[in-house]
Amino acid sequence: MKPSSALQPDTTWFTQDRFGLFIHWGLYAAAARHEWVKYRERIPDEKYQDYFNHFYPDLYDPKIWAQEAKRAGMKYFVVTTKHHEGFCLWDSALTDYKATKTPWGKDLLRPMVDAFRAEGFKIGFYHSVIDWHHPEFPVDGYHPMCDDVAFRERSKDRDIRKYAEYLHGQVRELLTGFGPVDILWFDFSYSKKDWGWAKGKGKEDWQSEKLVELVRSLQPNIILNDRIEVGGQLKTPEQYQPHAAMEVNGQPVLWEACQTLNGSWGYDRDNLDWKPVGMLIQMLVDSVSKGGNLLLNVGPNGRGEMEPKAVDRLRGIGEWMRLHGRSIYGCGPSAFTPPPDCRFTQNGTRL
Repeated sequence: MKPSSALQPDTTWFTQDRFGLFIHWGLYAAAARHEWVKYRERIPDEKYQDYFNHFYPDLYDPKIWAQEAKRAGMKYFVVTTKHHEGFCLWDSALTDYKATKTPWGKDLLRPMVDAFRAEGFKIGFYHSVIDWHHPEFPVDGYHPMCDDVAFRERSKDRDIRKYAEYLHGQVRELLTGFGPVDILWFDFSYSKKDWGWAKGKGKEDWQSEKLVELVRSLQPNIILNDRIEVGGQLKTPEQYQPHAAMEVNGQPVLWEACQTLNGSWGYDRDNLDWKPVGMLIQMLVDSVSKGGNLLLNVGPNGRGEMEPKAVDRLRGIGEWMRLHGRSIYGCGPSAFTPPPDCRFTQNGTRL
């Protein structure tokens, strides 16, 4: 048998389904000011702890989320198990910075996975490789405390190797505790950044090669993105539509355009830049016409509900998909050239 790292996962479902739901949810939803609020506002741990101490999503019902996504015509979902803030949606054995230690007191990830799996969805986990809360994560220019020189001095002996051990341990938990996982979506490397007093972090810091070996050994058929600089076959253009089919060395590759409903991934009560349904449908058609998927994001609020404006847009897309889904599912680029203001998708001999 080939070693697990040499196996090529079956990606047929991915190129058939074409449309997925991205979910950004964490403590930042309680702050209601963007998922990067801790960094943007330079909030220290002791102040950010207020959101942890009051986190109680009493309206959370993942069955409703799954039903709305299914009604929209989506076929798979990817959820932020842990974003940059370090807060974990599941009952990790490696930290107390998790949903089960908040006033809510329950695992948020497991019922979500169960609800979406019951509706026939493929399961995807987003996992940030940076962590602003972990005591061994070295401070750099993307850290909320980057402007606090005294804090930087106190933290100068942090050991990224110890953090990498934690990172790998949590990935092991995610890939052994929730059944088959179809996509693992890492975020992100920035090794080329240089702030003078700190360098960016990349594959050596995450021990990416070992991490990929771990992932492949636990879930050989998983689709892995390319954001830790090694080992991924899925490209993830963010907040833009590629001008043409994405290729590497002249060969087409798996890709999904990652787009928000407004200008934020996490819940942001003040972001009113909502995209109209027509634009969202155009993004979906455009992606499929170029051989890609659309991963469309929803950021539920701190009480665990989707914004009414988000639901309205999902339902608007769903009504279009009810009539025209056969131009999306199982389709890809056409050999025919469309007019400039049009897109063609094709499935076999059907244009």
